[in-house]
Amino acid sequence: MLLMSAIAERLVVQLPSPHRLTRFRTVYGFPSADLPPNTSPQPATTRNFPDLTLFKLPRVKNILIPMDYFEMMKGFLLSPLESFRKVRDTDWGDSLTYYLILLVINAVLSAIVSIGMASSAWTTFSALFTQAGVPLPAVAGTGVIVYALAMIIVQFVLVFIGAAWLHLFVYILGGRRGYLQTLKALTFGSTPAMLFGWIPFIGFLAGIWSLILGIFGIRELQDMTTVKAAVAVFLSVLVVILIAIAIAAFFVIAYSVVTPVPVPVP
Repeated sequence: MLLMSAIAERLVVQLPSPHRLTRFRTVYGFPSADLPPNTSPQPATTRNFPDLTLFKLPRVKNILIPMDYFEMMKGFLLSPLESFRKVRDTDWGDSLTYYLILLVINAVLSAIVSIGMASSAWTTFSALFTQAGVPLPAVAGTGVIVYALAMIIVQFVLVFIGAAWLHLFVYILGGRRGYLQTLKALTFGSTPAMLFGWIPFIGFLAGIWSLILGIFGIRELQDMTTVKAAVAVFLSVLVVILIAIAIAAFFVIAYSVVTPVPVPVP
């Protein structure tokens, strides 16, 4: 018995794995208390490696993914209600960038159409530009650029004024979600007018469609009923028309009073 224990101890020391040690105990019937402790080398743990947590990149939250603006244009043309619901949480930057893209498209196309319709006028004045030593293509190209830039700047400024004017009536009728939502109703709702407003005759229909989209936008973004949203939009337009008529009438009356009426000589 002592001889078998000595042989077992020598075999245990030479075993490299605890799995083989378990197998030895099972085969030869030795109790675990009679065996020496496991002295086989332990596998390396992660504590033997350098701490790489210091090299982890910081977690970036709220990464802004650029909107697919051209897909949004399609959405506001074909499914405006769903599109307005999607832009409820957009900020100033996305809304104004979208509107600026519309302005650039509209300005370029409008300038091209205007130059095409005025081609006869360019032909008439071509001799004058040639005599002045300035080639007509240079004048035409400069005119298109200036016209397009002027349209972009003027309309970009007017959208803030128009949104403030519309928001006055929206607020009176119960809209409480802020000026930004009214501005987005105008910028996103102007999609049809900006994309097709440069086409003669069709541009009028596109303007009406944009007016309807403005009503949908106010309803969805300001959480108002359709009736209140329509009343707010129509009141804002109607008051502007009445003011324009009043100003025009004032100038007509003033001109008729200042200008003497010729009296026929008998």
